[in-house]
Amino acid sequence: MAVLNVSVVSADQELWSGEASQLIARTTEGEIGILPGHEPLLAILAQGEVRVTAADGSLITATADNGFLSVENNTVTVVASSAELI
Repeated sequence: MAVLNVSVVSADQELWSGEASQLIARTTEGEIGILPGHEPLLAILAQGEVRVTAADGSLITATADNGFLSVENNTVTVVASSAELI
């Protein structure tokens, strides 16, 4: 089964990285869900939650604002100027 390699980072630290089965984030165009095999994408983050379902089934939730989300080759990078795990 394919997985996503996810990194969630703020301006000063990496909040979480690892393998995941899905990611849901709020962008300026609305909420988006990313699954393995997603087409390449670059989106601007809106203030809101980033929810990652880790490969082991656990849920990681962070608040993020003022950044972007990048998807390419099952690698998802979320970069925000301010973000924290909740």
